[in-house]
Amino acid sequence: MTRSLRRALGAGAATAIAAAAMLLPLAPASAATPCAPAWNATQVYTGGATASYQGRNYSAKWWTQGDVPTAGGQWGVWTDRGACDDGTGPSTPPSSPSTPPTSPSTPPTGPSGDKWVVGYFAEWGVYGRNYHVKNIDTSGSASKITHILYAFGNSANGRCSIGDSYADYEKAYPADQSVDGVADTWDQPLRGSFNQLRKLKKKYPHLKVIYSIGGWTWSGGFTQAAQNPAAFADSCYNMIEDPRWADVFDGIDIDWEYPNACGLQCDTSGPDAFDRVVSALRAKFGQSYLITAAITADGSDGGKIDATDYATAAQKLTKIFPMTYDYFGAWADKGPTAPHSPLTSYPGIPTAGFHSDAAIAKLKSKGVPADKILLGIGFYGRGWTGVTQAEPGGAATGAAPGTYEAGIEDYKVLKNSCPATGTVAGTAYAKCGGNWWSYDTPATIAGKMSYAKQQGLGGAFFWEFSGDTANGELITAIRNNL
Repeated sequence: MTRSLRRALGAGAATAIAAAAMLLPLAPASAATPCAPAWNATQVYTGGATASYQGRNYSAKWWTQGDVPTAGGQWGVWTDRGACDDGTGPSTPPSSPSTPPTSPSTPPTGPSGDKWVVGYFAEWGVYGRNYHVKNIDTSGSASKITHILYAFGNSANGRCSIGDSYADYEKAYPADQSVDGVADTWDQPLRGSFNQLRKLKKKYPHLKVIYSIGGWTWSGGFTQAAQNPAAFADSCYNMIEDPRWADVFDGIDIDWEYPNACGLQCDTSGPDAFDRVVSALRAKFGQSYLITAAITADGSDGGKIDATDYATAAQKLTKIFPMTYDYFGAWADKGPTAPHSPLTSYPGIPTAGFHSDAAIAKLKSKGVPADKILLGIGFYGRGWTGVTQAEPGGAATGAAPGTYEAGIEDYKVLKNSCPATGTVAGTAYAKCGGNWWSYDTPATIAGKMSYAKQQGLGGAFFWEFSGDTANGELITAIRNNL
């Protein structure tokens, strides 16, 4: 998805809040607010349910289980309702809270009803990044998303094929890395991330998993796919509906970078090629299957959106994911520095139309329904080095150092190593020494989600899970504000 080769609040906060609560003077018994039933880590709470913790009452914003009331801050699931009296209040808690706690057998279907919150899981993340399907659960993110995009399958020679068989279905997971705490055995029919996804779906039945095909590196085969769309669709069906893992996947995603335009390679299949491929997939998989597409977010005049008939294809697609990030980066090694994911234009933007609002407006003007469009968020920053100017537009000497690749770094690293010092066009930037970075934060994500709601969009998606913090603060910001 990205242009790369494959593209806490902790106990200290809780202690501080608890200490502050202990310093509060006791109110007279007649005026004290009784404490709600004590918070229980194993209990399920729904929106409006109340619980007390360390001398304060809290109310849940939505379904939650195991989220400590003091650990979420403004982006968390709990709202602090103030101090309560544990000793002078009634010996039993109020019997009728405004919204009684209930214990549904399954988590909710997602934020804000029909809004999608979609995250990419990169198959290669199980190696150097040591990020596994279980991390989606332990971070608290599984209950806050609606869909997972599994990236990537290959499109080589115009056919769908497995991207990495070892990571996908061969790797044996020990108990401590397994979603349900049960180790894989040598003779079980399915292992790897596919089996872990199956376990995650069992634990969170609202989740849907979509197999994404292509991406920046593996888009070359779509040119051949457009020449024989029916054969391509057959191969994708046979791969995704393989009896070993047919229950894992609920849809297919086409990440063609880019039809009738240039990405890693150039395609000249014509403006209707994308629709031919999508139409064949819909015919093969049927109307109930989720079929999505990650597409260009080039909103410039005569740019990549204009090169392809996305509107006709959108009639057959469930959702569309314009990749509203990676507009600018250190592939332009001398700069100018610019935010890689601007929401709007701004004075000095290096390329007109290279921002989210331009892409969304262009797609809508061509007839793509707003509720089929999701806004893209990058869980990483892009940066330059050799920079002397704090504001955007400065000169540089090259790409800033990164953990895995120069010019790119995870949010979970940047939030501490180079905290944001300013905002521009709805996103954040930071200058640390000679390095300059741009990335999204919980605050800028809140603004972008407000934009998504104003535009009537169908939700938001992000690249990718492992860039977030261990407690999923960026995913929480998406969910809280969508």
